[in-house]
Amino acid sequence: MDQNQHLNKTAEAQSSGKRKIRRCDGFKVFLGAMSLCFICKALGMAVMKSSITQIEKRFDISSSVAGVIDGGFEIGNLLVIVFVSYYGSKLHRPKIIGIGTFIMGAGSIMTALPHFFMGYYKYSTEAIINPSENSTLTCLINKTLSPTGTPPEIMKEGCEKESSYMWIYVLMGNMLRGIGETPIMPLGISYIDDFAKEGHSSVYIGGLSAIGMIGPIVGFLMGSLFLKMYVDIGYVDLSSVRITPMDSRWVGAWWLSFLVSGLLAIISSIPFFFLPKNPNKSKKEGKISTSLRVLKTNEERNQTVNLTNHEQKTTINTAGFLQSLKTLFSNHLYVIYLILTLLQISSFVGHITYLFKYIEQQYGQSASQTNITMGLITLPAVATGMFSGGYIIKRLKLTLIGIAKLSFYTYLMSIFFSLLQIGLICESKSIAGITLTYDGINPVASHIDVPLSYCNSDCNCDESQWEPICGDNGITYISPCQAGCMSSSGQKKSIVFHNCTCIEGSNFQNTNYSAHFGECPRSENCKTKYYIYLSTSLISSFCHSLGGASFFMINVQPELKSLAMGCHSLIMRTLGGILAPIYFGALIDRTCLKWSINSCGAQGSCRVYDTTSLGYVYLGLSGVLKLLAVFLYIVLLYAMKRKYEGKDTKASENGRKNMEEANLESLNNNGCFAPSGVVKETHI
Repeated sequence: MDQNQHLNKTAEAQSSGKRKIRRCDGFKVFLGAMSLCFICKALGMAVMKSSITQIEKRFDISSSVAGVIDGGFEIGNLLVIVFVSYYGSKLHRPKIIGIGTFIMGAGSIMTALPHFFMGYYKYSTEAIINPSENSTLTCLINKTLSPTGTPPEIMKEGCEKESSYMWIYVLMGNMLRGIGETPIMPLGISYIDDFAKEGHSSVYIGGLSAIGMIGPIVGFLMGSLFLKMYVDIGYVDLSSVRITPMDSRWVGAWWLSFLVSGLLAIISSIPFFFLPKNPNKSKKEGKISTSLRVLKTNEERNQTVNLTNHEQKTTINTAGFLQSLKTLFSNHLYVIYLILTLLQISSFVGHITYLFKYIEQQYGQSASQTNITMGLITLPAVATGMFSGGYIIKRLKLTLIGIAKLSFYTYLMSIFFSLLQIGLICESKSIAGITLTYDGINPVASHIDVPLSYCNSDCNCDESQWEPICGDNGITYISPCQAGCMSSSGQKKSIVFHNCTCIEGSNFQNTNYSAHFGECPRSENCKTKYYIYLSTSLISSFCHSLGGASFFMINVQPELKSLAMGCHSLIMRTLGGILAPIYFGALIDRTCLKWSINSCGAQGSCRVYDTTSLGYVYLGLSGVLKLLAVFLYIVLLYAMKRKYEGKDTKASENGRKNMEEANLESLNNNGCFAPSGVVKETHI
């Protein structure tokens, strides 16, 4: 008997060991799936930010409309966040995360679908210009402008196919991506917190955040590669495309980035469907729970009798909720912090949404070059700053007020270097008919309806045409016709226009007075400013990310903590994530000098901006929001010092206890990276 008992114990120990291995392996699989999921989540965000300028040009929309599209992610998130937060923890969390990740991938693919439904991208009024047709671009003295020969009914069909609000599908795709992303953070982190070994959850969360940094780097590098490719690659003869990535009309293969990120997200969702609801639940426990379910049904039947009493309690709970809200917003520290972070988030969201447009327009960089800059230079600086900030806090053992001061001082340094960028604004481009008279001699008082000059008044030019050429005098002209060019030679990209009377009238000493396709490049002085701008952006990003890891939490009542974070998240998403891109975009639109005209004859996307005004609006608006945040920072520090004077140690302990949850909320709002001009949330 003793021998049999010994064998049974050995068998039980072996089976228990196997169960432990299965538990460990299941949890490791979950961590691996979450790592890939974090990468795909951040990848999707980077792809959207890097493609926003291409979407503007492809769908002929303004920056404010592009801001609505960008805010669609937050709208989708808000639609389901309450249901996910309430019901998510009661359901099969890995499967819910898997479904969300799948929806997130489907949203990215949906964003790319309009590319396949629309006609080919037309960057000019002429579909393809052959050498024999170059005469349609040159000056037609004493000749009437030849009609296009396109019947009105065909033009209307093209208008409906190409310009009929196809951007709404992009908005819906981004909203779907926001809906799918919602359960990943709260359910994933709660799953880790429930089933990780005690004290290990913060390590796992930090590891996931670090791994998630791979997503933006891959996204920007991938964007750099795809935006070099023409949008209709694989569908048109690329030798017939005469514009280059440096042209303001160039649209890269933005849709490829969304397809790749969407497919990766769908693949990363697969492991979640095979994971258990409870990785620590053995088969024996499963059987016991099945038998207990019968007993629970009897209890549930008894509970139905008390439904009436429960409904009566609902009114009391509603009153309690309103009282909790009143108590929460009576906490002046919480209210100050709420407004402070709203200003920070609004500045960050507006800045990062239009960062690519700003660099392209201000410094003449292509979208591909801008993506390289973000992926290989700025993001590593941000990551280094975040890790350094965490090390400083741990090394110096900072108290709650000490952490707040670190965040404040690093924020001040970041603002200082950001404000230096105002002095790096380049002069507006020299464009005849927009910033200069057509003879290229005098500046114009207004860019609207600039009168023709003696050099092109007899050319019968199409004033809506946008075929920019760069003259030998360094001035850009709207078209060869408006430059007074009489003849041309060469083919496609190498076409050269000769005997341009407006170039001759600018007193530029040249025998041919010729020009070639494309806008004139920026001056050497502007290129120098660009490199200085990059340097200040790197230092600014590093300084603020140094304090970006300094999340701190001011004490509210324990029972109000979840409500406080929920209200904070709601306000940040609605007033910051949704509204900021819209009003930033609306103000940027006011600096446009030349709008495109779509196939319906309506205003499309902006071709040329007043770069000086653009710089003041873009940097100025962001700077004003940051300076207001600094003022509130001072008020908050003063109030904290008064509240925690003499009991800072206790405050620090309470703050550190909730730091992990604050970190989670910040990642859920903004992702795991914050490029140039970074503003990471500091939670209370």
